[in-house]
Amino acid sequence: MRTATVTRTTKETDISVSINLDGTGQTTIKTGIGFFDHMLDQLGKHSLIDIEITAKGDLHIDGHHTAEDVGIALGQAISEAVGDKMGIARYGHAYVAMDDSLSRTALDFSGRPFLVWDACFTIDRLGEMDTELFQEFFHAFAQHAKLTLHCTVLHGENNHHKIESLFKSCAKALRMALTIDPRAADVLPSTKGVL
Repeated sequence: MRTATVTRTTKETDISVSINLDGTGQTTIKTGIGFFDHMLDQLGKHSLIDIEITAKGDLHIDGHHTAEDVGIALGQAISEAVGDKMGIARYGHAYVAMDDSLSRTALDFSGRPFLVWDACFTIDRLGEMDTELFQEFFHAFAQHAKLTLHCTVLHGENNHHKIESLFKSCAKALRMALTIDPRAADVLPSTKGVL
């Protein structure tokens, strides 16, 4: 089983993340930020990764520390669960349309963390979450999952639809990349011999 549990406790947040990469997309998400919970639920559902997240953060200040630290802990859990990366497809990509919005994610479990972010929003908040925090989350996630991650909103008017389609496209790309290739289950997907 490709599973992991990570806890992260700082003066700003107290976070527990448990995942199963070979799950069915079951989620239990409690971050204290309703809209963020909704997006993380989409990430689990459409990647088929079982995700449990409990986060207590300094929301009386704002959601920044919670969003970033959840990204860190979730990324660490993904990295731990994927292990030596033997047999994984490694690369993933997906386009997801949601009404007026179209998003694309491409990623590589390269071991070389990088985020390319091309998503603009016309409002400052969705629910109680600042829209600038989505980039902070994905940056922390990419760094700690050790993956190269390109996130692009190609079209959209409705801000809710834009970010939800992006989370869903990321989920579908993760599902593709983390799938074990039956033709190469015992092979590391790299000509370098290391990832």
